[in-house]
Amino acid sequence: MDSKDNRMETRRKADARRPALPEKPETTIRVQTYGSPCGELLLGSFGESLCLCDWRNERHRGFVDRRVRRLLRARFIEAPSPLLDEAARQLDEYFAGYRRTFDIPLSFAGTEFQKTVWRALLAIPFGATVSYGELARRIGQPKAVRAVANANGANPLSIFVPCHRVIGSDRSLTGYGGGLAAKRWLLELESEPLLPFRDTFVK
Repeated sequence: MDSKDNRMETRRKADARRPALPEKPETTIRVQTYGSPCGELLLGSFGESLCLCDWRNERHRGFVDRRVRRLLRARFIEAPSPLLDEAARQLDEYFAGYRRTFDIPLSFAGTEFQKTVWRALLAIPFGATVSYGELARRIGQPKAVRAVANANGANPLSIFVPCHRVIGSDRSLTGYGGGLAAKRWLLELESEPLLPFRDTFVK
């Protein structure tokens, strides 16, 4: 074996001993399925924040996933994360009637206008509803009702960003990514009195 071959062999052995570098958190979105009482949700964590909570049966499922991946410059991997565990725990409490608000860090993957609408959604309290027109007025763009409705429909963080609390001006439910049955279920859940918190929901 000549000197060149010796150097290559030495480098190969050194590489074999070197531990593999972990994937950078910012280049991957960890996803897992959450089974809610009104349909399956796909949860996604990006670094230390939640970037996805969307319905598996969403008509535009592929479009939503591609937009989130493109804007965050990351790819999906099916893997657990502490943040996904915490998101699931808080969803458990919400669906059981013990939680009204969430305290999960969020990452918004959208345009600046969409982010403005999504922040306005966060200000709609548990048990309340607003119309698309009212939401447009709240962001200072009363004539942008259609654009507001489109941004509401593009929300990739269902429930955590409560787009289900936006209804038609005539009080009709209108569209919803998870389906009208899921929207009605969520609004009915939020119309019930908050139950006393139980220690069984504390990890």
